Amino acid sequence: MLKKNVGKTDRIVRIVVGLALLAGFALNPGGTYSWLYLIGLIPLATGLMGSCPAYTLFGFSSCPLNRK
Repeated sequence: MLKKNVGKTDRIVRIVVGLALLAGFALNPGGTYSWLYLIGLIPLATGLMGSCPAYTLFGFSSCPLNRK
């Protein structure tokens, strides 16, 4: 199981950006470089999962700290 390392605001931004890029792909199907819009799958997937492999690689987290 992947450790959660994407905070709430970060997740929302990733999901919105991912959906916007995929909408661009759907609205521009015949363009020469329209396949580049499929990059939107990455932020969408990481936003939905709440975990980013690049954050793990670099030891970063946008989740708030749990202080007891």
